[in-house]
Amino acid sequence: MTLVQLRHLIALAESGSFTQSAEALCITQPALSRSVQALEQELGQPLFDRTGRRSELTPFGREVVQRARQLVFDADELAASGRQMSAGQAGAVRLGLGSGPSAMLSTPLLHTVATRHPGLRLDIVRGPVGHLTQALRDRELDALVIDVRSLAPAPDLRVTAVTELRGAFLCRPDHPLTRWTRALRFAALQQFPLASTPLSDEVARMLVERYGRAAHPGSCVTLCCEDIPALVQVARHSDAVLLTIRAAAPDLVELPVEPALEAKARFGVVTLAGRSEAPAMPIVRRLVQEHLHD
Repeated sequence: MTLVQLRHLIALAESGSFTQSAEALCITQPALSRSVQALEQELGQPLFDRTGRRSELTPFGREVVQRARQLVFDADELAASGRQMSAGQAGAVRLGLGSGPSAMLSTPLLHTVATRHPGLRLDIVRGPVGHLTQALRDRELDALVIDVRSLAPAPDLRVTAVTELRGAFLCRPDHPLTRWTRALRFAALQQFPLASTPLSDEVARMLVERYGRAAHPGSCVTLCCEDIPALVQVARHSDAVLLTIRAAAPDLVELPVEPALEAKARFGVVTLAGRSEAPAMPIVRRLVQEHLHD
């Protein structure tokens, strides 16, 4: 049996007339008769008693119609749920965020879902890239937004919506280094606590090449934390110098270190290759484009 046959059955049960039901269904009367007869043959019992021009349900037919209505209702609900999910109005998305994307995306994501997609469930998980990547592979997360420089290339991972944000050394406006009159070298920064999130090997190599071995994060970073907002707060209220993406703290002052840092974080959306994505992922990608930029 098919949903079409069940819809034909329900229509005929409600009108009692093959002619009226066929017109309402926009099919011919012989087509409706064949559909009902095929259903009766499959079920092994008659569903209607034909009395003159009327067709009345048999006792078995009444039971079948009751169950058919529930099946058709459930099918319609499934179709509606699919449409709602495609429109981002229902369903769920489990998103892993690296430190930089978390600082810039968490609030816009939560606000957007709360105000524009209240039927959507959003779960945000933060943590190191390695842990998030394993959770994605274990199907505990639907997607990641991370610094893809920290991600080892792998055939099972798909990276899209890549955007770059400039890095900088930042401090509070009245920091002693803002009154520095000579060329500001990295050694001057080392007089103060240096704060940063865990940095990729690529960024570590760049720092060493630009400023010498003393600039390796393992040696120079004294305040290391995955939570960029917490590091920003520390920099606002202490002499700590913060190394992070410039856009994460627009109220802090950028220090003109020589040579210039010229480092960029490369953020991207990571999903499992060859797998269907959560229907709400277009919302995530749109917000990545809107908010992850200098």
